[in-house]
Amino acid sequence: MVLAYDGLCTFEFGCAVEVFGLPRPELGPDWYRFAVAGIEPGPLRAVGGVRVEVDGGLDLLTEAGTVIVPGWRGVDAPVPGSLCEALRAAYAAGARIVSLCSGAFVLAAAGLLDGHDATTHWRYAEALVARYPTITFVPDVLYVDRGRLLTAAGSAAGLDLCLHLVRRDHGPAIANAVARRLVLPAHRQGGQVQYVEAPVPRERALGSRLAALLDRVRAAPDEPWSLARLAAEAALSPRALHRHFRATTGQSPGDWIVATRLDRARDLLDTSRMPIAEIAAACGFGTAASLRHHFRTRLGVSPAAYRAGALSDGTCSRSDVPPLKRPLLDAPALSHSRSS
Repeated sequence: MVLAYDGLCTFEFGCAVEVFGLPRPELGPDWYRFAVAGIEPGPLRAVGGVRVEVDGGLDLLTEAGTVIVPGWRGVDAPVPGSLCEALRAAYAAGARIVSLCSGAFVLAAAGLLDGHDATTHWRYAEALVARYPTITFVPDVLYVDRGRLLTAAGSAAGLDLCLHLVRRDHGPAIANAVARRLVLPAHRQGGQVQYVEAPVPRERALGSRLAALLDRVRAAPDEPWSLARLAAEAALSPRALHRHFRATTGQSPGDWIVATRLDRARDLLDTSRMPIAEIAAACGFGTAASLRHHFRTRLGVSPAAYRAGALSDGTCSRSDVPPLKRPLLDAPALSHSRSS
């Protein structure tokens, strides 16, 4: 079961339809039964002007084994009380509740994510945390699976979560077959942290006395930037430098330098064909092993896997997851363990 609403997020809705709504007779008779439930009277329009036909209203959720919320019309848009009530009832009856991208705000408004880990698009993370402080936001994943509550990060991560559900329900062989039809990897490495844009430096907005020093570090990340050198160039004691760094950037000098070097490494991986070892040296990591360590620690992916997402011409290919009696989106004959 996938929800539809006026202002529907077309891509996220399409992800659910593509994975669960297409007939796949080659995969056997136990494929998902699919339906679209409108949360409000029509006509319903998706982003781009597409009109959406639904199979029924929120009453259909009483029959669903899985309910997918494909984004939401705005993180500040109110969530109707009737939708919250229907989602809570479906969950209490045993349904899986799944959100894609900003759909996490709908689950949160219904109270389903209270006390749970969850994720959403990195652009909406601050809003989700501020509005729902009882939720533990997980920033460095493509999706979070908590049994019957599943949330996906931004847009395309919805496909990762949908494939994960197929893998849970039908096993890896069928999930791989669906992924091949979509021309996608069956499982992507890493999390959405690797796609987050470098933020506008806070020190610029604050007019910090450190701004000139930080610009020098960014211009030459391969140089040895020890704490003593940083303090000397800023005309501060090491202790004062550490205090100013924390107040200005929110990080220690060491952490900030590692992050700056990683930003430079990501630029080179995206825009050049330099060998990994040369990139490591150019960014101040010294060795390829050191670069790989920091990439995996901070971004959850290897430099080689990160580069695999770049096009050959140097441009980036990225854009910015108890059976019921009549499940409308479930695999009733199959039962697989769920990750926790």
